[in-house]
Amino acid sequence: MLIVAGLIHVKPEAHAVAVEAMSEVMAETRKEAGCISYTFSPDFTDPGLFHLFEEWESQEQLSAHFEAPHIAAFRRRQPEFVARPGEVKIYIVSESRPL
Repeated sequence: MLIVAGLIHVKPEAHAVAVEAMSEVMAETRKEAGCISYTFSPDFTDPGLFHLFEEWESQEQLSAHFEAPHIAAFRRRQPEFVARPGEVKIYIVSESRPL
């Protein structure tokens, strides 16, 4: 399993645009083969910050996701609402279990 996690910094004046774009891409991505979860969440202490959390079954499926039309559309919209480059990392998980 792969986990993608990161931070997205949003322009204060474009908060509503960001929420709309993130909501659209979440809905489409969750339909993709291999997508276990895909969520943008607002930070409770910083209204200009969103957390990204994704789980994927395989690298091949994650790679296919990057080529999806809704991802291309999301990337085209990012200049409207992204304040500065985000910090996103990928984690390769060999095991998971309940806490």
